Amino acid sequence: MNIKPLADNVVLKATEAEETTKSGIVLSSASKEKPQIAVVVAVGPGGVVDGKEVQMTVKPGDKVLAAKYAGTDVKVDNEEYTILRQSDILAIVE
Repeated sequence: MNIKPLADNVVLKATEAEETTKSGIVLSSASKEKPQIAVVVAVGPGGVVDGKEVQMTVKPGDKVLAAKYAGTDVKVDNEEYTILRQSDILAIVE
């Protein structure tokens, strides 16, 4: 199944969270936070959203930093994705 976002929505797939901290402490799966760095899977067409012209600046394959609690988590074909507005993306990671 394919996810095709509408308007200024973006589909992200989270990167794997680190298993250990910088000091070497191993984290259990319950203590891990939702990763903020993700890869863009699909991008909506943009256009007029809420009366304002929105031009999409991210593209599939970009690695981005998203707001911590932004978007909606969905599961499609046993894969987890987050769908959020482009304005909830804080930066492109290079």
